[in-house]
Amino acid sequence: MEIFRISKLFRKRRNYSFSRPDSQIIKISFRDNLAEAFRKRRYPKSFISKLSDCEGEAAETQVWLDYALGCEYIDHETHFKLYDQYDHILGMLVNMSSKPENWSW
Repeated sequence: MEIFRISKLFRKRRNYSFSRPDSQIIKISFRDNLAEAFRKRRYPKSFISKLSDCEGEAAETQVWLDYALGCEYIDHETHFKLYDQYDHILGMLVNMSSKPENWSW
């Protein structure tokens, strides 16, 4: 939600790639994939596959945060905080993928 809130400020910069409502940085695929993974946790292969999709989306968000920093849309402190949060999320996803039995019914 913080990325979504911050992205509203991008519109003032008139940079099409960051200001579109469906911009990559504010897409919610990560959250959607995680919800879908959780619902598929009874099926380890499907669960792991969706978690893998989540990892990809989270890593992509980190790339977009790098772009936002490089374009001076966000400051270093904000970049570090959000990037670090996604590092923690990625770590949790890897842990979940490596032990799917801990998440099944």
